[in-house]
Amino acid sequence: MAAVAVHSAVLGEGRPTLPYAEAGRPGGLPLVLVHGYLDSWWTFEPMLRRMPPALHAYAPTQRGHGDAEKPQEGYLPEDFAGDLVAFMDSVGIGRAVLVGGSSGGVYARIVAGRRPDRIAGLVLLGVPATLADKPKAEEFRQAVSELKDPVDPALAASFVDGLTATPMGRGFLQTMVDETLKAPAHVWRETLRGLLETDLRATLSGILVPTLVVWGDQDPVLTREDQQTILDTIPDARLLVYEGVGHVAYWEDPDRVLRDLTAFLADRT
Repeated sequence: MAAVAVHSAVLGEGRPTLPYAEAGRPGGLPLVLVHGYLDSWWTFEPMLRRMPPALHAYAPTQRGHGDAEKPQEGYLPEDFAGDLVAFMDSVGIGRAVLVGGSSGGVYARIVAGRRPDRIAGLVLLGVPATLADKPKAEEFRQAVSELKDPVDPALAASFVDGLTATPMGRGFLQTMVDETLKAPAHVWRETLRGLLETDLRATLSGILVPTLVVWGDQDPVLTREDQQTILDTIPDARLLVYEGVGHVAYWEDPDRVLRDLTAFLADRT
């Protein structure tokens, strides 16, 4: 198992300080793991502790989430994308592969489209093409529209529950609920508002870097048609379908994700 170290990155220029986890061999191919809505670097812990020595992974916790600084505003997708570039600058990454999980893939693909000079490849793990046509997303926005601090732990548990097709360890799931509860109510509201009111389909244009798309066929959030939109928009994007896997493949089968990621990078970077 790889050692996982946690540090802080000072982004500067009015941007927040972000904690980040690091694993793998210094000098290996840099990966930046980008978590989704209400998560933190902990969502990638199963991958980080299995990180092969040929790779060097960084997993920042995004603004407002986990133990990162929590400004009152700045929760549009473009704000998170800007933080990613500033993070790479802060830790000295010139060029990296971005690995986006769930809605974190939206921020990753914005960077891939705008700064191809900094991106060697893009991996989208259970990432939506759009959320505008997802009834569950709109239902959830209604549920959090009047949310106040402190956030109800039962709401956080209901958000985490049911994302996987196979049962997860109780301790890991509790950690994910606890991390979710670190985000204050305004981060729940504003981050979701940004994802629902931004034209996410437009963030798929202009991506020319090698792209791997991973989708679990038991995903309760995303459909196969949704993933086809990504494939139809990003030139030469490749799809891997994980049978019997839900929304977060990097929880359910981190070993397979790392094998496929390593093979993809060997073929295309």
